[in-house]
Amino acid sequence: MRVLGVDPGLTRCGIGVVDGAPGRPLRMVGVGVVRTPADAEIGPRLLLVEQGIESWLDEHRPDLVAVERVFAQHNVRTVMGTAQASAVAMLCATRRGIPVTLHTPSEVKAAVTGSGRADKAQVTAMVQRLLRLDAPPKPADAADALALAICHIWRGGATDRIAAALAKAAPPRPPAVRPSSVRAPRGATR
Repeated sequence: MRVLGVDPGLTRCGIGVVDGAPGRPLRMVGVGVVRTPADAEIGPRLLLVEQGIESWLDEHRPDLVAVERVFAQHNVRTVMGTAQASAVAMLCATRRGIPVTLHTPSEVKAAVTGSGRADKAQVTAMVQRLLRLDAPPKPADAADALALAICHIWRGGATDRIAAALAKAAPPRPPAVRPSSVRAPRGATR
């Protein structure tokens, strides 16, 4: 499975591509950051993020895109930019028919380090170790994107298989009952 992880942001949007499967060694395919100028208007910045993500999708052709789920922060402006960059990543993948999964920061930290409260340095160190890299990926946004991809390979794949098995084992659902749009003839009472 090839997963493209996206750590959304307007100034720095981390991108990481990892190949792997649960229980097998992981391999980093690529890592980088899409940068936009902080003093530019929001529209052109989102366009740059979109062009950067599209380029990564063209080059690496992932099976799935894993995006960090945006959570409320104290700085509304920051969370809005992060949410907008996240939406761009989801749109780019969905436009191509690539499934998108969202993972919370604590879920990613727990998958990679064993603790949902790990700090950025611990996440970066574990990403370096798990991918057998000579140096830690920089900046932290790039390491976080790789961590997202690793999290999905380890957790998302299992979750997808469980959901598929449950759907297969579930009894068939009765067809949905929809209100009739047929009108009664004139003069008839209901």
